[in-house]
Amino acid sequence: MQKDFHYYGTYCAAFLAGYTHEECMEICYSAQFVDLCSETLLRKIKAPPEAATTQFQLELMDTKPDIAGLQKITRIWASFHFLPHDLYAVRKGAPKRYLDKYRLICDTNSDLLVETVKLAKNSGLPAAGIAMHVLADTWAHRYFAGTPSFVINNTDFCFYEIIPGENGFTERAVQFIHNPSAQDDPEKGVYVNTIHQNSEISVMNLGHGRAGHLPDYSYARYRYLPAWGDYEEIVKDNPSDYMNAFCQMIYALRYLRGDEPSFEKNRYDTAAAEPWRERIEAILEKRQTDACEDWKKLGEEMSGHEIEDFDIGKYEPEYTGSADRGSTFLGRFTAAAIAQKSMVTYNIYKSGNKLAGTAIIKSGKERSVKK
Repeated sequence: MQKDFHYYGTYCAAFLAGYTHEECMEICYSAQFVDLCSETLLRKIKAPPEAATTQFQLELMDTKPDIAGLQKITRIWASFHFLPHDLYAVRKGAPKRYLDKYRLICDTNSDLLVETVKLAKNSGLPAAGIAMHVLADTWAHRYFAGTPSFVINNTDFCFYEIIPGENGFTERAVQFIHNPSAQDDPEKGVYVNTIHQNSEISVMNLGHGRAGHLPDYSYARYRYLPAWGDYEEIVKDNPSDYMNAFCQMIYALRYLRGDEPSFEKNRYDTAAAEPWRERIEAILEKRQTDACEDWKKLGEEMSGHEIEDFDIGKYEPEYTGSADRGSTFLGRFTAAAIAQKSMVTYNIYKSGNKLAGTAIIKSGKERSVKK
């Protein structure tokens, strides 16, 4: 997903869940900041680098493809963007080296999602925003894994977009190009993806790189052949999935706010979204690569308040100038990020899988990660 859903969409979900405008702003800022909180940024403001929630292209390229480097990549991407669905999945005849990667495939309504949301309970608004980013990405990034793997994340050349029209749906072959400076062109069906690399551990085979940004666009419907499924067809319906993500966020945020007694799988607050459903569905269906303007307008109509533009440096002066950094927004965000990363890493390691490294539990919710 992108800023349109993580920032403005999360604001809308938080408002419908009962939060004030000010609380919604802190939650949606945190959700969007997950895509920007890199180790480079953290080192610049002298914050703990282990709190990184993303890696930019240059950081990925500079990461050594050794065990430690691959574990670092997996810790970040599996914890925040491709939450594993079943760490104990079985596949007949598959060796352990394959199963370790197969078990990191992301999907919705997992045990780890429940633990992610519960971890954010009573942990502050930045923790809630982080959890909403993770939750939303389980819908957009399902069927891909947050670790470099050709045998899991590669896709076949047979990749078709399913486009609605007045007389039903039509299909068009997706034309992938590999120029990172180029722009996706939905009208012509041209999308940028990563270059084919049959190296198992190439970062070109991380997450949904081989499918480009199609998983991040709410309007996209497509069918493709994933490597992990022996290149058998999967059909992805983003408008439906994104609506489920939105309604599940409302339910999760109501739980975090204290209005729901528990957080359970496969529950969605469709009632809260119902008065706005037609507007939301229209935004989700609109063939555009950036829906920020539409989501922003909707959120401002809901709350009656102006939603300020996202500013990556908004909280840096508070953090760098504070004698008690832990009480600042960035201090609370980094603490919640480390807790989330440590929880996911620990569960991966506990399952017998060392692709994310090892984790040790200290006291309470605090977990530290060792390479």
